[in-house]
Amino acid sequence: MLEEADRQVDNARTRVTRHRLVPGAHTGFHRHEYDYVVVPITDCRMRIVAGAQESLADLTSGQAYFRQAGVEHDVFNGGDRELIFVEVELLG
Repeated sequence: MLEEADRQVDNARTRVTRHRLVPGAHTGFHRHEYDYVVVPITDCRMRIVAGAQESLADLTSGQAYFRQAGVEHDVFNGGDRELIFVEVELLG
């Protein structure tokens, strides 16, 4: 897998995790139980596998995006350099 995840905040309202993936690494298949925001730290390409579907997303450093709870996927570093992003889960 070769993913490094660093939990930075974990309280009753939010959970903030910094993810670092080397090229080819992935998060492992998971389901998001809460709404969340992702903030890319590096310009990067994500390869996202959700069931039988696969897509690519080119992300720009500092341009956040929002997803609702229930998302099930595995996120891969689809590029040739380190992928770093911060995930903010909205717990309450």
